[in-house]
Amino acid sequence: MPKFLVKIDQERCKGCGLCVEFCPLGLIGLGKSPNTAGHYPARFKDDEGKCKACGICYTVCPEPAIEVSKEETNE
Repeated sequence: MPKFLVKIDQERCKGCGLCVEFCPLGLIGLGKSPNTAGHYPARFKDDEGKCKACGICYTVCPEPAIEVSKEETNE
């Protein structure tokens, strides 16, 4: 089964929380440390491989700060 990754550009993210609100699996949350602009950027965490790459986070992001990709595995 493929594993998907959501990469969030920590400097570009303004911490609006739209991706957090709309992730159907709750895999995104706001970080506790500010970026250089003083915003608390979103963080993706999926230790169990639940992400299905639906792309909602990418779609709702008002900044081009999110990239969804497939992780290459050697299985």
